[in-house]
Amino acid sequence: MTTKWYETFFEGIVLDMWRAAMPPEHTRAEVDFLVRELGLAAGAAVLDVPCGLGRHALELARRGMRVTGVDLSRESIEEARASAAAGKLAAEFVRADMRDLPWEGAFDAAYCFGNSFGYLGPEGSRAFLAAVSRTLKPGAAFALDAGMAAEAILPHLKDREWMEFGDILFLEENRYDPIESALETRYTFVRGGRSDTRVGIHSVFTVREIRGMLREVGLIPTAVYGTLASAPYEAAGRAVYLIASKNGIVA
Repeated sequence: MTTKWYETFFEGIVLDMWRAAMPPEHTRAEVDFLVRELGLAAGAAVLDVPCGLGRHALELARRGMRVTGVDLSRESIEEARASAAAGKLAAEFVRADMRDLPWEGAFDAAYCFGNSFGYLGPEGSRAFLAAVSRTLKPGAAFALDAGMAAEAILPHLKDREWMEFGDILFLEENRYDPIESALETRYTFVRGGRSDTRVGIHSVFTVREIRGMLREVGLIPTAVYGTLASAPYEAAGRAVYLIASKNGIVA
């Protein structure tokens, strides 16, 4: 299986599932967290990478921020652009690899949400963090949703699990490779009697390893939370949110 599974994964029924799985109130709660922890105010320039369908970026734009979203999925970017145009929102969406960020010192803040960290393998993940760091102004904050960190995912990992989102029945089958610290997941989506199976590979890092990678690229960790209410992270908590500051400066 290609390690570039993410190039074609996020299209069609996968996006339909994400639309059903993420209600507006959850997006608003996540954006409340981002506004608070990133110190955002109206007019701030914010980077969302990867942005998916743009649910966070669009909500931030509604609150007065100027948002740039980056994603490799053509279908996601096209929908996000259409949503921004329909709402006359200050949000720009760019189709590109999440490591391909041409801006330098352009953003007041950035975030990576949606458990996207780890798609690119160890070296790709470091390259992604370095690319994000280059885009940020000194003192800018970065928020990373690290729900796939080892401490969060491994204590709760199931071999097989069925879920249902709207009219989509969803089977997740997991195989963890402890030598490579990688989780291979076989996803089967069933709707209207038809099924679609896809496979993804997610590198699994400890919270300590992620903090170390952040430091290597000039993003100094300032907090680790376990909830969107900014409660401190506790062992085996299912959610991990890391906050870091560019060059250790607090704006």
